[in-house]
Amino acid sequence: MYDKIGTWGDMGDGSYRNPVLFADYSDPDCIRVGDDYWLICSEFNFMGMPVLHSRDLVNWELVNRVYTRLEGYDRIERYGEGSWAPALRFHDGVFYIFFCTPKDGLFMCRAEDPRGEWSEPLCVSPTPGWEDPCPIWDDDGNAWLGRSRVGAGAIILHRMSPDGTRLMDEGRIIYEGPVAEGTKFYRHGGMYYLVIPEEGVPTGCETALRSRSILGPYERRVVLRQGDSWVNGPHQGALVDTPDGELWFMHFSSTGAAGRVVHLQPAAWKDGWPEIYGPVTRHKKPSLPVCEICSPRTSDDFSSPELGWQWQWNHNPVDSLWSLSERRGSLRLTGTGETDVMKMPNVLTQRLTGACGLVRVRLDMSAAAEGQAAGIMLMGRQPFAVSAVKEGNGLRVGEKRIEALAVTLQLSMQYFTEVHSALIPSDGAPAAELGSGFMTPCVWKGSRVALFTGGGEGKVFFSDFKYIHDGPNGGAKQ
Repeated sequence: MYDKIGTWGDMGDGSYRNPVLFADYSDPDCIRVGDDYWLICSEFNFMGMPVLHSRDLVNWELVNRVYTRLEGYDRIERYGEGSWAPALRFHDGVFYIFFCTPKDGLFMCRAEDPRGEWSEPLCVSPTPGWEDPCPIWDDDGNAWLGRSRVGAGAIILHRMSPDGTRLMDEGRIIYEGPVAEGTKFYRHGGMYYLVIPEEGVPTGCETALRSRSILGPYERRVVLRQGDSWVNGPHQGALVDTPDGELWFMHFSSTGAAGRVVHLQPAAWKDGWPEIYGPVTRHKKPSLPVCEICSPRTSDDFSSPELGWQWQWNHNPVDSLWSLSERRGSLRLTGTGETDVMKMPNVLTQRLTGACGLVRVRLDMSAAAEGQAAGIMLMGRQPFAVSAVKEGNGLRVGEKRIEALAVTLQLSMQYFTEVHSALIPSDGAPAAELGSGFMTPCVWKGSRVALFTGGGEGKVFFSDFKYIHDGPNGGAKQ
């Protein structure tokens, strides 16, 4: 459907078009270590937090996930909780991730290699009501952690043990501002900087604070506003440089059903302040080595023994209810008696990608229970699904009776608003339209493509998952 060059990301001529990641990588944080860029984001209740890699800040690939489970997320009732606004930092040869959950406290994971194994989330503080943490290590060995609190407004600073496992005081407020949140610390030219969003997501701005002491007092300057662009906010993000000293700012813009997509803005240090230019729609790429044009993988033939990095469970999975090894080239989901798709365990999801796209999957329901349903949906506050129900030796899809136990279903999405469902005949005939509706976001997240089964305890095998979108490489198998 789409060529290697899409409508966003790398334009193939030395320029890029925002968003560079047209998918819900909300509250992104990004750092450079050597020639490599690493990015993480909030995942809330979805399991678990992804790690992305780039060499040019424009072309990104999924390379890992930080955790696969969070304690207390077995029951399907914690949408919108989980990991909020993480921070990624590199110190003394170790990568650290800090994040808060609104009810469970402050957690830390670490790894020597972002592509390798991460430590299990360690609860640094079980205090509820915190959000948006960020560590910083001084040259003298002292360590600190800044954070906000649910509802925003204040930035609070704690002394922290150098290994990141303990907070050493109750914290003190070092800044208060209008909906101040998204704590991100930087050092430059002997000064401490906080680069934070203020004034809220829909119409807010990006603010820089600076001080010669981490304890303050801090001077304040607004460094980026929406202006006359469609980029609302702009909101939480990260300052990141190149080896040659260029400065860039990655941040999210909230788009409703598509979630919080990631933009890249040019920036520079000027008179001791970070100055962010934009928001830009199209701009020259960073002065970095030319990379292969790509976007995070979406399609899957389920031939790998492990789930692709693009997939995330809706809560902690029940491992006995899914398999990639029972039938090669298929994902097996075993149902439960639950019929509400927002309460089912083991709903397997991935982000919407791009403004327009098409998703198609093959279902084999020969081992399903009578009356069991399975299908594909756009998960949200008001989910939109297309499903097949087993009836005797056949299936019912909407009002259509199919004298077979396997079927291909399709959803097509247009400009992150409309969605249309279809049945794909096995004889090559045109798709049979089934219905249409509108996308709705999840709690704090955009709408998500999801595979599900319920209403019976049989097995359903999913295969040939294709996701075509309007970005680089069109989402075909990469």
